[in-house]
Amino acid sequence: MTVGGGIALIVIGAILAFAFNLDNSWIDLHLIGYILMGAGVIVFLIGLIVLFRRRQSVATTHTAVDPTSGERVSRHVSEIDDSPLP
Repeated sequence: MTVGGGIALIVIGAILAFAFNLDNSWIDLHLIGYILMGAGVIVFLIGLIVLFRRRQSVATTHTAVDPTSGERVSRHVSEIDDSPLP
């Protein structure tokens, strides 16, 4: 469950909390709706954190001296780390 799952939980919780007026003595649908909305917010935030952490960029610079000509050689590598988190 990521960002979409969090939004789905928020919507389902809002429907239960605000749209239903069903009186049950054994279950409180309003409370369940609020709990689902809270869980949806938490899942949404976790999904955003994972999404932004996955897009870290790495810049590497290698500098060496060519032994034959004596010139300094630099190589710049810039890449985006899209690997999944462990």
